[in-house]
Amino acid sequence: MARVRDRDPAAFESLYDGFHRLVYAIAQRMLGDPMAAEDLTQAVFLKLWANPGSFHGGNFGAWIARVARNRALDVIRARGARPEGEFPEDLGSDDDLDDTVLAKLDGERVRAALAELPEEQRQLIELGFFAGVTHEEIARSTGTPLGTVKTRIRSGLRKLREALKTSAA
Repeated sequence: MARVRDRDPAAFESLYDGFHRLVYAIAQRMLGDPMAAEDLTQAVFLKLWANPGSFHGGNFGAWIARVARNRALDVIRARGARPEGEFPEDLGSDDDLDDTVLAKLDGERVRAALAELPEEQRQLIELGFFAGVTHEEIARSTGTPLGTVKTRIRSGLRKLREALKTSAA
């Protein structure tokens, strides 16, 4: 990113090559439209080129995934395609029970419970469930070992279930 901040086109191309598939996958999953996903991917990288200072450090893969997710949510809101508190029916997890639990819960309760999770767990759950990124893609993009990704997601889901049981009582 330091080279991108210095306006090095080769560094920008390298970032694009390494992360455009992740951004596109998130956009496609959330928007369900290949053309809109391509537009969103282009917009995210144009924003990065225009304002490289928006990345303040940390894990670039996780950061760009969050930027893509937020931009996709903006598109969805602008379309009025999905009310803010509604989640996709197919949340994309290896565990059907987790899908069922999350799909049926009230969105506000889920967001509140997610906000209480440690960042390392919340971020991975958001990528896996709400952005449709596979565990392998999360591991690759965040530089976290696959086993660690799975463990953090599983631990986070347990905490999430407990928090949601408590808030429902």
